[in-house]
Amino acid sequence: MIGLTFSWGLNGVAAKLANTGYDPIFVSIARSAIGGALVLVWCMLRGIRLFDRDGTLFAGVVAGLLFGGEFVLIFIGLEYTTVARSSLLVNSMPFWVLIGAHFLLGEHMSARKWAGLVLAFAGVVLVFSDKLSLPSPDAITGDILSLGAGILWALTTLVIKRSKLASAKPEKVLLYQLAVSAAATMPLLGIAGPAIRDANLVATGALMFQAVYVVAFTYVVWFWLMARYPAAGLSSFAFLTPAFGVLCGGVILGEPLSWRIFAALALIAAGLIIVNRPSRAPTH
Repeated sequence: MIGLTFSWGLNGVAAKLANTGYDPIFVSIARSAIGGALVLVWCMLRGIRLFDRDGTLFAGVVAGLLFGGEFVLIFIGLEYTTVARSSLLVNSMPFWVLIGAHFLLGEHMSARKWAGLVLAFAGVVLVFSDKLSLPSPDAITGDILSLGAGILWALTTLVIKRSKLASAKPEKVLLYQLAVSAAATMPLLGIAGPAIRDANLVATGALMFQAVYVVAFTYVVWFWLMARYPAAGLSSFAFLTPAFGVLCGGVILGEPLSWRIFAALALIAAGLIIVNRPSRAPTH
């Protein structure tokens, strides 16, 4: 899980580097298409059945559209803001899931979870209030897009939880998201400029890192872990993703990191830990 969360934190750096050579929407399409093809090959080699009629088509299309919108917002947002700020805002997702589950799924939250939400929200406010790490006056646009991506990620999770996708094979759920997002995003190609800007080695390597390693490898490893270990234990590692995202942005890209960014990271991490901490069983 430490390796996976580091990879996901590094993914923001890879996305920003890929944007130097390719249009962000092209990156989103290529990432989903290449990764999806590799996952499909994996399923064929493992004999995983994908095309049985199980009533998941409609929910799968909706999840794919949300997934595609999420990554379009992330990649375009990284044109304006830093990896650190984007990582913190995108990874506010668990808190939007909790709010949605409270009102849409009837999963009422305890006072402890509300306290975690308050801490996390304070962290998000702190990110927006930090002026020292702003790369430009337009960074607020990227911040808003990144926050929107986190909300779309949460909506994707809620769609999966409320539909038959919850009982479908995880590889099938992933392929729905990759295939639909690639197809649905195709008409948007070109709105952010030419698909190919400067197809240099670094940008191409960063794109392939996302498609082959992050999508086709780490997501499958994540599903493997989910099938073998308690979800609560795995989710407790979630705060490491924005932590690694902040550090990778600063170390690799030389992004300015003010004390507010680290304070925001601490607040969001504390909120995640509080929310994911399992409730104690009643004693008799």
